[in-house]
Amino acid sequence: MGAQEAAERRTESLNKLHTLIETRDRTLVLFSQLIGLRPFEPGEAIQTLLQEFCETLVDYTASAHFQLYRYIEEGTERRQAVKTVAAEVYPRIADVTRLIVEFNDKYDGETIVEDTAALERDLAHLGEMLADRIAAEDRILEALTRR
Repeated sequence: MGAQEAAERRTESLNKLHTLIETRDRTLVLFSQLIGLRPFEPGEAIQTLLQEFCETLVDYTASAHFQLYRYIEEGTERRQAVKTVAAEVYPRIADVTRLIVEFNDKYDGETIVEDTAALERDLAHLGEMLADRIAAEDRILEALTRR
């Protein structure tokens, strides 16, 4: 691989990581806005924000897969340190992904959420899981950006 190819590949990798971080940041902003509406009251305002949050959450999850994990799974990544960290943290990330899908399936809809206590519990649990996922992702990102 020539120097120009390596530089192009590194630029492409950094762009993917930037996209992942942008979608993650947007998800966290919406999560904070949603939590800021507590105590929850059934209604259109919470439903609108909840739907936007669910859409962004799914976008973030997909972005992480397409911008980061697929890249590693396909064997494009050659650095052993990155592969080692990814293998260590990926099972936890996969567990959180399942939780995200379940949350989305439960709350991404047109029906107004009536059980606001369940929503509050589910958001609290999701927040904890997102924190775990982000910590795991950050370990991969750190390994990827190490020179």
